[in-house]
Amino acid sequence: MDQKQKIIVVGAGPVGSLAALYAANRGYNVEIYELRSDLRDPSTTPLNFTRSINLALSERGINAMRHAGQPKLIDHVMGATIPMRGRMLHLRKRNGSLAEESQDYDAHGRSILAIDRGGLNKRLLDILEEMPNVKFLFNHKLTRADLEKKRAWFHVREADTLIEVDFDLMIGADGAHSAVRQQMMKFTRMDYSQQYIDTLWCEFQIQPREIGPGTDPNSKFRISANHLHIWPGRNFMFIAIPSEDGSFTCTLFAPPAVFAELEADLEGSQLVEFFDKYFPGVTSHIPPPELIASFRQNPHLPLINIKCKPHHFSSSAVIVGDAAHAMVPFYGQGMNAGLEDVRILFETLDKYAAEEAGATPASRRALALNEYTAARTPDAFAINDLALQNYVEMRASVLSTTYRLRKAIEEALSVYVPWLGWQTKYSRVSFGNEPYSVVVTKSEYQAVLITRFSALATLLAAGYLARPLWRLLFSVVVRVWGKMP
Repeated sequence: MDQKQKIIVVGAGPVGSLAALYAANRGYNVEIYELRSDLRDPSTTPLNFTRSINLALSERGINAMRHAGQPKLIDHVMGATIPMRGRMLHLRKRNGSLAEESQDYDAHGRSILAIDRGGLNKRLLDILEEMPNVKFLFNHKLTRADLEKKRAWFHVREADTLIEVDFDLMIGADGAHSAVRQQMMKFTRMDYSQQYIDTLWCEFQIQPREIGPGTDPNSKFRISANHLHIWPGRNFMFIAIPSEDGSFTCTLFAPPAVFAELEADLEGSQLVEFFDKYFPGVTSHIPPPELIASFRQNPHLPLINIKCKPHHFSSSAVIVGDAAHAMVPFYGQGMNAGLEDVRILFETLDKYAAEEAGATPASRRALALNEYTAARTPDAFAINDLALQNYVEMRASVLSTTYRLRKAIEEALSVYVPWLGWQTKYSRVSFGNEPYSVVVTKSEYQAVLITRFSALATLLAAGYLARPLWRLLFSVVVRVWGKMP
């Protein structure tokens, strides 16, 4: 372990904070630089200028925190979550009545967890603040870095000055528009792709019910607290995720053309009609005036998908989380993948930490970062693609008979023939720690087997049903043959 090494972390969100915690627990001197003010201050403006606080936490993120060396962290986090055991589809029947349909995420009853982003971030920062080898520097913007000389320059907003900082390793956890990644591009041949998908999003709120003393606390939730709610519209959708206070953070996802049409209606009546037509029941939970106000006041934001390679430069810089692989939110894996980055990064650094003859800390770290990039890049690409695919599943495939049949087959095999190791893709992603790329390979193999099995079953069924016909045709041929001269 390189006790005197200095690690600077750029970005104090959940991923950056966990990276700082991993580093501090290993005895490194840690400095955390954050563009914004202290994220524990409610007045601090989020980077996307929305109030969204809900995140989906699953096994990968939990496992990363489990290995952070802070048992109280995981206890605190687990105590402040709401289990979501599945999707609740909100539909309208042909007779016009409203219907709800629950689709469990997992045949074994496992749940993903709704968690308050601010609460998680605050807990991590509070733990870090108590550690003597950690220093916070808020309102510091990275403007330039010399990654060969291991120097960085930050603009200090309050003093309007520029400071120079030396470091041994810079960890960039500063989001999709990462300044660390931009600096890395000056020093390494980075393959980089950025894609805006044909979808915008806008946030809404379902407010909790007011309840009196002695009332069941769950009655404050207007809809089921233990589901991620989806109103699928095939080309667009509306979702709602629960919060501990009984409210739901809701999001409309739709193509820009739909937003443009709704924006053109100054009175807002078209927005209400749109919701009543495609998202039945929402206006009974969000009164039309609130719905219109939220649509007008909250920003209509794009969704970005970013891939890049490598994730490091030499021994001096590495990027994690959205800085390395920003993804659309439809698999609920953005934060989980970022937290998993941290675990894998430090496990790889630990692997090379032992001193070897003739090897310097920098040379060992360069080997570790190279291995980290080689291992993590395929997984980052895989989860980015899976997140895009899951948007189609959430807004349309959940209504498909084919999708439901395959899900039922895979879950039945998982429950009744467990020794086959069969699982749905969603279960592998959300309730396990297999590399994302391995999940894709196994899921594709399962899809091939199911397709072949279905084809074989169809042929056998057709043969069985057609057996009397074949017998009749055969007897006719024999008779005709026997009468021929």
